[in-house]
Amino acid sequence: MRRITVTRFRLLTFVTLITSLAAVTAGMSANARSEAADTIYLGGDIVTMNPSQPSAEALAVKDGRVLAVGTDAGMKKHYKHAVTRIVDLQGKTLLPGFLDAHSHYVQALTLPNQVNVYAPPAGPGKDVDSIVALLREFRDSRDIPPGELIQAYGYDDTVMPNGRLLNRDDLDKALPDNPVIVSHVSMHGAVFNSAALRRFNLSAATPTPEGGVIVREPGTNEPYGLIMETAYLPVFAQLPKPEAAALNALSTATQRIYAANGYTTVHDGATHASELAIMQDAAASGANIIDIIAYPFITELDAILQRNPAATWGIYNQRLKIGGVKITIDGSPQGRTAYFSTPYLTGGPGGQQDWRGELTFPQGAINQMVKRVYDLGVPLNLHANGDAAIDSFLSAHETAAGAATGQDRNITLIHSQFVRPDQLDKFVQYKVQPSLYTLHTFYFADAHIANRGAEQAAYMSPMRDAIDRELYPTNHTDYVVAPLDPMFMLWSAVNRVSRSGQVVGPAQRVTPWEGLAAMTINVARQYDELASKGSLEAGKLADMVVLDRNPLKIDPQEIKDIQVLATLKEGVVIYPQGESRY
Repeated sequence: MRRITVTRFRLLTFVTLITSLAAVTAGMSANARSEAADTIYLGGDIVTMNPSQPSAEALAVKDGRVLAVGTDAGMKKHYKHAVTRIVDLQGKTLLPGFLDAHSHYVQALTLPNQVNVYAPPAGPGKDVDSIVALLREFRDSRDIPPGELIQAYGYDDTVMPNGRLLNRDDLDKALPDNPVIVSHVSMHGAVFNSAALRRFNLSAATPTPEGGVIVREPGTNEPYGLIMETAYLPVFAQLPKPEAAALNALSTATQRIYAANGYTTVHDGATHASELAIMQDAAASGANIIDIIAYPFITELDAILQRNPAATWGIYNQRLKIGGVKITIDGSPQGRTAYFSTPYLTGGPGGQQDWRGELTFPQGAINQMVKRVYDLGVPLNLHANGDAAIDSFLSAHETAAGAATGQDRNITLIHSQFVRPDQLDKFVQYKVQPSLYTLHTFYFADAHIANRGAEQAAYMSPMRDAIDRELYPTNHTDYVVAPLDPMFMLWSAVNRVSRSGQVVGPAQRVTPWEGLAAMTINVARQYDELASKGSLEAGKLADMVVLDRNPLKIDPQEIKDIQVLATLKEGVVIYPQGESRY
């Protein structure tokens, strides 16, 4: 090998460096000329959610993606062209579009044909009388004939005055000629009238299944209205789905509701095979204006795999993809069906004593379900609220994973509401991402304090501790369980104030930046879409939302009052319709 002198080596290195720099400079100039932006945004606060560059003066978009982020001068110099639009934000705030970490999109499709009986401030269902009046008004205003099913959503038994709960007799008296189902606010059950009980073959002879609740009339075995969990699941599967003729318009209209709240990606938790078919039909017809991610329910897995092999999952097709599998382990804490290691202070929903809730499925079945998903190699979402339900999953994980408990399998534990600190430590060890539910600190904290005690209630959805463990938690509305209101969700994470005005668990408050991360970049991580979503960075999709104020700069108590002014999907305004400023 010929020897090269040090002097000659340095000369060659210098020449190579100069040549390379010249090539790079020429490339940059050509690149700048060829990449004239379609739009440049400036004149407001640009919150990127990129920790390496948290804010910017201006942002350039081309072909539906972020072209560059930087200074006003830099964007104009390198990316402004004769065809480039300049959008002055006029002091408003631009952020990445919100990513829905968990909701029930398909159920949202049915809401136009149901009665809103949410309790105040979310809705008008303040007591039994008002709920009954709303149902009558709905029947009369729509001229619903006898025999036709009437449905309502949002019934919150935790705030009914003086503990007076809605029952079968209330509904029979008001609407004797129609089957009526009033969904519990948890979406884990409903109150039925007699006609609805008959339609779905529920009677005194119906046994209460394992993991289910059938509230009986005192002194008899007759169902008295409220039916929950596994006793409700067969009914839920039979409830009406959107009609094919109206599907496209209904799909787009529902997605515009999400878009009006700043969402550009939406989740459907626990998708059934028939529901996935509905979503695929709508997608094929071009109805989707935002991205939708479906998580088939574990009991529907075989049926869904027949038409949708696992190799096709994780890939958007006309803005719809299958994201993974959903397993439900327990019920609802506000419905007192979540599974805890200690008893409820107020007993069970059917008057049970020493009641801790129940698993949805036996532990052995949960073990098999988790193992099957791991073997399939797709992401796993699990519903678990109570600490015993979380223990159940951790046990199933250890059984299914064997020696590889720390392998990253893209596991998200939805809700994780009453997770314990030692369980959070295992989340770190086992690479489990929690999707928390801080809206409960407002809507249901008072009920949780009564049911579980002040100490446990104060630790619900412990986002501060999860962040401090570097778990990248997400936050969700669980719509239609709670209203679709991301600014209220952010407010709840930052302030943790209950419906009665009590501060619940102040040690678990987070900063507005951390709360926004749980709605954007952390959710992109949950969906394995960090390369394209969650922050405003060059190369990522121009999915964006414009707010009237900057959540990072105002009094934290005012965050809930922030308004969404516009939502853009890949650079195109999808809310408001016809908006041209942005």
